[in-house]
Amino acid sequence: MKRILVTGGAGFIGSNLCERLLNEGNDIICLDNFFTGSKNNIRHLIGNTHFELVSHDITKEFVAEVDQIYNLACPASPVHYQYNAIKTIKTSVIGTINMLGLARHCKATILQASTSEVYGDPKVHPQTEDYWGNVNPIGIRSCYDEGKRCAETLMMDYHRQHNVDTRIIRIFNTYGPNMAKDDGRVVSNFIVQALNNEDITIYGNGLQTRSFCYVDDLIDGMIRMMNNPQNFIGPVNLGNPSERTILDFAKMIIEMTNSNSKIIYNDLPSDDPLQRKPDLTVAKKELNWQPTTDIKEGLQKTIKYFEVLLGK
Repeated sequence: MKRILVTGGAGFIGSNLCERLLNEGNDIICLDNFFTGSKNNIRHLIGNTHFELVSHDITKEFVAEVDQIYNLACPASPVHYQYNAIKTIKTSVIGTINMLGLARHCKATILQASTSEVYGDPKVHPQTEDYWGNVNPIGIRSCYDEGKRCAETLMMDYHRQHNVDTRIIRIFNTYGPNMAKDDGRVVSNFIVQALNNEDITIYGNGLQTRSFCYVDDLIDGMIRMMNNPQNFIGPVNLGNPSERTILDFAKMIIEMTNSNSKIIYNDLPSDDPLQRKPDLTVAKKELNWQPTTDIKEGLQKTIKYFEVLLGK
């Protein structure tokens, strides 16, 4: 049994991770300030004696004795991370410094949940871990993009300077149960609009591509990375390499929900990447990991979740 701290543990990915780690027989501290996380995501875990929920903001110092830290705390969708850009970058920078300090004190392994956004609007496709990215440092998305890039820098510097056991993963588009209905991400937006028979909004011409990974697959990769005995610290891409256009994805959602929704088009937001697809060569070699959930299987589970959430 390990004592594991999950920051952002009441969020979409964090809550799924907490449940998985708890089911594997660990003691879990779920840390969240509930800016985007929801108590509803972890309410069913609260009665478990091996689960502790702490309301806390990681930009403030936190002290505990733990064996592992999964640092997931940070708004992850544009509508949320742009709402308070300064707070977003403080979470990635000051929050990561605080968690690295805790890891150093406890001699704990710390995994940083970085993002495919560190690649920006990529000029290399698919994206490999040795690609340095094409990021606008002064754009409306830079509070998140550059905050996560700085967090990776901090992880590597604490590893080199203080010998902290750090791990870096770069998460590509992920979906599944516990997504918020208003988080502004592609999957949740399309499913909610389709279930309500509302117009489905596509930004740009819809020919930009994304690859979508089911949350259970992602968590499997995260746990493998944390417990990797080879001391591989990353970074490593975690995502699904099956690429599709946003337009095709919208049509798939309409079909699977038997929706009467129509597709409408709005202007493409500033700095929105046109292509996004992970190269998984490193993940396959170092972690023996690749996603296994078919897109329709994952979407069926996600649609059922939103049907219950929306009372359909």
